Amino acid sequence: AFRVPSVWRFVRASRAHVVVDAAAYYELMQQAMLKAQQRIHLIGWDFDTRVKLGAGRRWWNKPDRKRQPARLGAFMIWLCKRNPALQVRVLKWNFGALKFLFRGSMILDLIRWLFESQIDFKFDSAHPLGCSHHQKIVVIDDRFAACGGIDMTTGRWDTPEHLDEDARRQTISGKAYGPWHDMTLLVEGEAACALGELGRERWQIAGGGELPPCNPQAESAWPETLRAEFNDVEFGIARTRAAWNGLAAIDEIERLFVEQILGAKRFIYAESQYFASRAIAEAIAERLARPDPPEVVLINPESAEGWLEQAAMDGARVRLCHAIGEVDTQNRFRIFIPYTAGGVPIYVHAKLLIVDDEILRIGSANMNNRSMGLDSECDMFVDANRPGNESAVPVITQLRYRLIAEHCGVKVETVQEGIARHGSMIDFLLSLPRPNGKYLKAFDLRPLSDTEKSLADNAVLDPEKPEQFFEPFTPKRGLFRRGGFLRRPK
Repeated sequence: AFRVPSVWRFVRASRAHVVVDAAAYYELMQQAMLKAQQRIHLIGWDFDTRVKLGAGRRWWNKPDRKRQPARLGAFMIWLCKRNPALQVRVLKWNFGALKFLFRGSMILDLIRWLFESQIDFKFDSAHPLGCSHHQKIVVIDDRFAACGGIDMTTGRWDTPEHLDEDARRQTISGKAYGPWHDMTLLVEGEAACALGELGRERWQIAGGGELPPCNPQAESAWPETLRAEFNDVEFGIARTRAAWNGLAAIDEIERLFVEQILGAKRFIYAESQYFASRAIAEAIAERLARPDPPEVVLINPESAEGWLEQAAMDGARVRLCHAIGEVDTQNRFRIFIPYTAGGVPIYVHAKLLIVDDEILRIGSANMNNRSMGLDSECDMFVDANRPGNESAVPVITQLRYRLIAEHCGVKVETVQEGIARHGSMIDFLLSLPRPNGKYLKAFDLRPLSDTEKSLADNAVLDPEKPEQFFEPFTPKRGLFRRGGFLRRPK
């Protein structure tokens, strides 16, 4: 039978590295862009030209202008003057374009970019009404690239320490914001070239015209200070795109989630901004209902940002958890919320999936319905079961330990020893005493009001397809259409 693909392409990366939290990402990306020779292509949900790279939040220090400006907008112009052959292409989702008028000096940066022939900035509106361009990709010279969840915009910068009070963690206007956890993947070689192709295709779809590939070059923009975690491994790339203007819909990300979850043998460790996807919840429930279920640990923020997202996502999370609980007879599914030492919730913006320490997946897609069928998304994953990828297992294992250690405020060795002793991530996390530092707290299920149940069941605010914005109560594939989980054909 014809099989609908769940992967766009498999490509090899000569080097790859997982970057945790935006402080390190901003530093590394500035180093990489300094090495750009032909083109820097930035593709994102949002950009703020006022964010500072490199030194991060040293707001009180004046940049060393003999080296380079700290602000993204001025840095790009400085790079172009430094290298007259360099092209800069920036693509941003069109929603909220008018808010640039209220971002102070950003409008001046865009005007300066407008008169810089080497820089081209465009808004992406190439999607149905209600959808968004959500990919977060950077490609340099088609040889080095980043793909993940971090936007180069205000309110994202933080360190793995996630301090209760950090003078560097403030918006451009000087307003403090809460701790923020995020993640992205750096790749070099063929994998970066494939992301370059994806970026050029998106640029053309958005009206930017044809963008030729960069000329082959041996040099890479890989930061000199960074030691790669992966060497010569194969990555898969999966996408989401809504049908638009003759372009077919792409749902590789949803299909890949289902395949990877159903294939779990021992455990799943995941981090996501939301847990609202019916397809993912159904896959988890189906796997938990089978004999010898894996344990599933999901790291979520305490609550979504904004009242509209809270109404859409928080209620759906509770509804899905109750439904999963009906088949999770061995209590193998648990959501944990990270907090600072002072009890402040850490906002989880990362999009990560680890299965059996054999699959590592990082990208822009959340575990919500939008990422499965509405928004443009891009995820990358390494599967140690594929030939030549055996070396990935210990790297993935150490990343999982490191993330749990970051959330719990303990040493990596403590996590490794504790999980080995308990034989379970869940049992280990529940056994930890309330520390003096950061901690994870099990998500407490609450009852839902009838209104919240209706919003969750009908996906009014988080639809699966563009047409459901306008027909939210029509019968559709969903978790509660038949009063329970849909059964997939064997």
